Amino acid sequence: MTHREIIQKHKPTRDNILNILHDLQDRHPQQYITEEAMDLVADYLNLTKSSVYGVVDYYSMLSLTPRGKYIIRVCISPVCHIKKANGVIQHLEKQLRIKSGETTADKLFTLEVAECLGQCQEAPSMMINDKVYNNLTEERIKEIISAYK
Repeated sequence: MTHREIIQKHKPTRDNILNILHDLQDRHPQQYITEEAMDLVADYLNLTKSSVYGVVDYYSMLSLTPRGKYIIRVCISPVCHIKKANGVIQHLEKQLRIKSGETTADKLFTLEVAECLGQCQEAPSMMINDKVYNNLTEERIKEIISAYK
């Protein structure tokens, strides 16, 4: 499906911008929004390119750079922080051999932080693409990552 076909699935109203951008990103093999796609969205919604760019840049779930097949988001909310979210990030960085914000050399994983995943009752938490994992320990993280490899 082309960028144009993805965009045209939505009504050309400004309130559809996030839905359009998410669809474009989800259908890109490197899970990001290209400049070409932003140009097409701007034209379709009668917006400036800078307006579209501002939306993509503002929302942490949207990306302007290529990412891995699996996007790992570690919650760093106050509750997760208290429950050792920093340890989760450090363990993932060590296991994947990347820093937060980076993608593994094989383009399989991208590691990011998220302000809140809404899982406070079972913190610390992380999300891999659309699946949430809670009550994380080093052993559990190893098992989860191994399953994705």
